[in-house]
Amino acid sequence: MTIPADDPPLPIRAAVAQAAERLSLAGVPDPSVDAELLLAHLRGDSRGGVQAATVRGDLLAGADAAAFAALVERRAAREPLQHITGAAYFRHLALSVGPGVFVPRPETETVAQLAIDALRADPAPSPIGVDLGTGSGAIAFSLATEVPHARVFAAERSPEAFAWAARNAAAVGADNVRIVLADLADAFADLDGTVSVVVSNPPYVPDDAVPRDPEVRLHDPAAALYGGPDGLDVVRVLSGVAARLLRPGGVLVIEHGEWQGAPVRELLAADGWRATATHPDLTLRDRATTAVRP
Repeated sequence: MTIPADDPPLPIRAAVAQAAERLSLAGVPDPSVDAELLLAHLRGDSRGGVQAATVRGDLLAGADAAAFAALVERRAAREPLQHITGAAYFRHLALSVGPGVFVPRPETETVAQLAIDALRADPAPSPIGVDLGTGSGAIAFSLATEVPHARVFAAERSPEAFAWAARNAAAVGADNVRIVLADLADAFADLDGTVSVVVSNPPYVPDDAVPRDPEVRLHDPAAALYGGPDGLDVVRVLSGVAARLLRPGGVLVIEHGEWQGAPVRELLAADGWRATATHPDLTLRDRATTAVRP
């Protein structure tokens, strides 16, 4: 999709249709949605604003059409939409993301909800939530803003991802969250035995199960994806760390792949956790397992 900058204005309807066709040929899953979001990003507008401009018959100037075409080619090369626009939307948050940090996915919103529900159910006046391997901070900031009376602590071991989390912390502005650069195995020793909820979206893809989607395979950090031969190496570490951090009756929430519910429950039960249960996401795929510290 190449449009010379000195071409006459192009109807937005036609520009979006051409972009959607190009993205569809490239195998992008939601070509029309991505085309509208890319144009909204270029115009500093919302997707709804682009749709309204389409209905009005607005035109796209030649220079803007060329810039739009360049964005579309980046997406057609399967660069993540969120890397191009610089933003990922998670629950009610708009988070800055880019190379070096895992892009938060909609399915993780269910994981965050489980942790939020457990944190809200705690009768303590200021319950403590811990997010291990926070990445962009999506889960941690959801806890901090949706349970404002809680104290939230988050750890990230990747300096690149931590930089994105710090940037998002400044933008969100929640004063009840603290993010540190630390390995999850050593994080927050000063909180041992006091935490109400520990939540994590760890790397859980088996080492030989390379993701099909180029956006994931080529752009998400490998350290945020792969979790050893069976994908559960980090989950084994989390089990011990969470047992150290949580108070008796505290809740552990772990995201995992849809095929991993049973092995995660078995692992946790063998470590002495009780009330293990696996929960589906909005697509009814098993997505998270919870357990209670005895």
